[in-house]
Amino acid sequence: MAFKFESLKIWKESVKFASDIYSLTKKFPKNEEFGLISQLNRASVSISLNIAEGEGRKSNADLSRFIHISIGSLYEAVTILYICLEQKYINKTEFDTFYQRCEELSKMLHGYKNYLKN
Repeated sequence: MAFKFESLKIWKESVKFASDIYSLTKKFPKNEEFGLISQLNRASVSISLNIAEGEGRKSNADLSRFIHISIGSLYEAVTILYICLEQKYINKTEFDTFYQRCEELSKMLHGYKNYLKN
């Protein structure tokens, strides 16, 4: 692996999460292409992008700031999943599955952020 972030479990999980979100949004109505589809895809991708960008910074303070941004993107994805459930673009089982994955990513992100403080 050429880049440090590639060895991080949290980065690998967030990339897989984004990929699975892309698969999920393929079944959404076409009229949501520039709405919820775009927003959910961008939020999910932003998680891993900010982890990678933060790892390229020179200090733990900078990295911590990017991890904080990743957490915000994750919270955005959770909110959009709620809207998708309300609009019946996803069913309760799909929602629960992705929500659980969001909880796990949140724990990992917060844990990493706490690790960087010490």
